Order: sequence, then C-alpha cells, then structure tokens
Amino acid sequence: MKFLGNVLAVIVGLFIFTILSTLVFFGIIGMIAASSDTEVTVKENSILHLDLNGRILTERTSEDDLGLGAFGNPFGGDMNAGLVNLKKAITEAKTNDKIKGIYLNTGLIMAGQAGLLELREALIDFKESGKFILTYDEAYSEGGYFLASVADEIYLNPLGAIDFNGFSSETVFIKGFFEKVGIKPEVFRVGEFKSAVEPFILDKMSEENRLQTQFFLDDINNLAIAQIADSRGIALDSLKKINNLMLVRKAEDAVTYKLATALAYEDEIHAKLREKLGLGEDDDIPTINATDLGSVAKSKNVTSKNRIAVIIAEGQIVGGSAEGVISSEKFAKEIRKARKDENIKAIVLRVNSPGGSIVASEVIWREMTQAKKVKPVIVSMGEVAASGGYYISAPADTIVAQPNTITGSIGIFGLWFNVKELINDKLGVTTDVVSTGELSDFMNPSRDLTEVERTIIQTNIEEGYETFISRVAEGRGMHVDSVKKIASGRVWTGTQAKERGLVDVLGGLDTAIEIAAAKIDAGEDYRVVYYPAQKQWFEEFFSSFGDKVKVQVLKAQLGENYYLVEKIKNLQNYQGIQVRMPQDIVIK
Repeated sequence: MKFLGNVLAVIVGLFIFTILSTLVFFGIIGMIAASSDTEVTVKENSILHLDLNGRILTERTSEDDLGLGAFGNPFGGDMNAGLVNLKKAITEAKTNDKIKGIYLNTGLIMAGQAGLLELREALIDFKESGKFILTYDEAYSEGGYFLASVADEIYLNPLGAIDFNGFSSETVFIKGFFEKVGIKPEVFRVGEFKSAVEPFILDKMSEENRLQTQFFLDDINNLAIAQIADSRGIALDSLKKINNLMLVRKAEDAVTYKLATALAYEDEIHAKLREKLGLGEDDDIPTINATDLGSVAKSKNVTSKNRIAVIIAEGQIVGGSAEGVISSEKFAKEIRKARKDENIKAIVLRVNSPGGSIVASEVIWREMTQAKKVKPVIVSMGEVAASGGYYISAPADTIVAQPNTITGSIGIFGLWFNVKELINDKLGVTTDVVSTGELSDFMNPSRDLTEVERTIIQTNIEEGYETFISRVAEGRGMHVDSVKKIASGRVWTGTQAKERGLVDVLGGLDTAIEIAAAKIDAGEDYRVVYYPAQKQWFEEFFSSFGDKVKVQVLKAQLGENYYLVEKIKNLQNYQGIQVRMPQDIVIK
C-alpha cells in the first residue's frame, strides 16, 4: 500500500506540474503576442536611460531586447548589452526631437576597453546635438568611469567610490593543481611570446609574457587617461599622477580632483533631471530604454541596392557549427552566402576573438580569400582579434582596429595531457594496449609520449606556424621575414599593430562600414545588413534554458571562483593545433 501511495503521489505531482507548466507556457505566449502588438511611441520631453550597470557588453543582442527580452533575467545575474543595439539607440536619440538627453548608469559595466571606446565615441557624437548627458552611480569601475567621463555632469553617491588607479592583468596558473592530481601537460609551440600554455607549465609569467603584457597595458592606460583628461578638462600630467598614485581614495576626492561634478543621492539626481526637463517636483520623468528607442529608429536606405553585409564573429574559433562561438562551418557558410548574394556589394567581418583551432581558422580564411576575389572585404576588429582572430582577418582589403584593440599574437601551439600518474597512482587504474602498428595508439594519454611522437607533433606545429606566417604575409602584402619579426606570438594594441603594418586604419565598426561604402562608390546610398540572423529572445530562452539554470547555480555556489570552472571547461576546445591568445586577458 505504501508503494502504491508513493506511485499515486508521483502521478498527482506530475499532473499538477504539467498543468502549471502549460499555464506558464501559454501565459508567456500570451505576453509575447501582447508585446508584439504594442507599438512603441516616444513621449515628448523624454530621456534615453542607458542602465549598463552590471551588464556585459557584447557585439550584438536580439533586436527585441538588450539580452533576455521584456521579462528580464529570471535567474538574476548579469544580462548582455549589445554594442550595435546601443549605438543604434544613441544615434536615434541624437536626431529625435522628443529626446532631450541621456541618463547614464555605467558604474560596474563589464566590458573591454575597445568596446567602451566605441560606445564612448557614439556618446561624443551624440553631444554634438547640444543635448545633455548626465551620469550617476554608487560606484564606478575603471571601465565604467572611462565611459562615464564623457558625460557633461558626473555624480557619485556620498559613500561611493571611483576605481581610478590604472590597469592590471592577472593570469591564473594551474601547474600546481595538475601536479597534485597527477596530470602532466606536454607543450609544443613556436614563438617565445606564445604563452597560452604558460598557465599549465609555469607558476608565474615568463619574462617574455611580462614584457608584452606591460607594453600593451601601458598603451591602453595612456589612451584612457588622455581621453578622460580631454573630457574632464584636466591637465594630462596631473591626471597621470592621480591615476598612478590612486589619489581618489574616497568619494570627496573624486570631486576635489574633478573626476566627479558633485556628490549626490539618486533622488537628488532625479530632481536635477526634472529641472532639466522643466517638470514639477512630483511629475514622472518620461524615459525610454535603448531597446524601445532602437525599435522606432528608421532603417537607413531600406530600398538601396547597395547592401553591405556585416558578419559578427564573436567568441572562440572552433570546428563544426556550434552556437555562441565562431564555428568554422557556420561562419564559412555566412561568408559564402554574402559572397554569392548579388545584392551584397561589400562584406565587413567584425572580429572579436582570442583565436582557437588552426583548422577552423583555415576554413574561414579560405572563404575570406574567395570573397575578396569578387567584392571588397573589410575587417573591423573589436575588443580582441588575436591569433586565430588575426588569422581570419589577414585576407581583408583593409583592417580597421581601435587604438586599444588587442591583436597580433601570430603564433601557434599544441597541448597534450599525460594522465598516467592520475589513473595509475591516484586512482589505481591500469591499461594495456594491443596494436597493429608502431603508432596505432598515437598520443595515448595513459602513457608517456615517445620521441617519435614528439618529433611528429613538433614538426606539425612548425609547419602550421609557417602556414600562419604565409597567410599573414600574403594578406598584408609583406615579406615572410618581416612578418616573423613582429610575430612569435606577441600581442599588440591596435596602435602598435598599425605601426607594424598589421592594421591599416584606427577606428570602430562605423569606420569599417564607411570604408566599405567608399570602395563600392555608394556615397550615402547603402544599407547595412547584419549576419548571422538572430533568434528572438524567447527562442534563445527555451533553446538554452537548461544551460542558463546550470550556469546560474554554479555562479551562486562558486562566486568569483566560477571563472576557474570556465577555464577548465574550455580545455575541451583545445583540440588539435591551436592559434590562440597568450592567456585569457582580463584588464581591470
């Protein structure tokens, strides 16, 4: 009877769950239908509110929302903000007479310097309209303040803080972990600066890696300080001192050193906004977000026969057709489709990638070279376009990068893990093999590599490096020896890369599009079309529901240590020969 009762309870539970799930599902569908029928209108005397605090800046999000749609993030955590979407809204705000200004919250935005610079440039362009930008936050990260510094007025909570003390980049080394568990990494590489493997074999940076990291960090920091000094009207030498000695140590210091206009509470900021709009003390402030304002923006030249395809390539480069990365099959198909489409007159490849598989990079490189034969191909480098990211960029007619883009890293490596000690000594597991040939169990991880195997692998790595060098030399019109002098896996900023012939023009995506338009003599008569096609937010939500839950649970349990799980998880993408960044560079 007890068993029968348990079974009955399970059946009743499943029935109730099914009913509730059905109600929730149809409720969501109803909300989607209702929202799709709702036409967005911009109220008179409105403010564009850009709340980027805690958001992750990516290249693009779905058109219906900056991240997860009208329902927000049901699991908490951070949502994505698309650079393309934000710039579209800012451009519309500049010319829309109903928009009087921008209220900006950027404090803890999670973004790289190149993406922030591109967004910052869009805000500077907005200011040419004569409209105001006002920003407030309780705390500003280094990147958050870099973006906020463009505002006419910067307000900080009286107990808040501004992180303004220069950049640092920390590398996590897991050699000791591997030693403890009995895993022995074996490395094959070409290039003294190709230090992507260092976290597995060292416990601190090599001198070469420290040298290159210091070199590009200084360049990025100097650019940020110069931009802030110009926006805030502070002498450059004074601001360098403030930054170097971290003189802004409490909220009052921010006002003293002119990094902030004043200290204020959020209700006082709302009062200032009402004053700017000529509203009464109790009047609501008409605001609109980037999603809604972007939806009312009219597409440029929708009937134009001059179409420019912008292909967004963001993430690691891998084989196959996986989502959320630059998969060779998927992106080769997108480039091929743009090449064969007679309505597409030029192609802009927007690259934001630390690299990955050399085979996958070669597949995409091939499609780039084929496209270049029939129409102009321009590359726009985002936050990072290094190693494999540079590999796929090399064939372009013109390469455009921001001054603080991370690029170069022209080098190659292979990584193999020997788990003999782990399975034999730690786990008590042994193996035995029967083979038909001397190399039938080639690179078996349960034993040491033979010298023959090492020779084969190293030869493949060296040949791969020569191929990489030749691809760059061919694409850039440089001699192989000239490329080798600036290769060896070394990382450069966009400015440094331009000085060395790896980049043609400094600028953002808009610059690349303008160059493409000029090459087809389109003038202002062109239309930009983005690829790959994006899923609506609810399609994305349902297709990745389980993954989102798992990620949020892990983040809640591990906190800041979650990135270690991600780092180990990404090892599965280190298959085959790699053209990948020296490390996962996080500038903070």
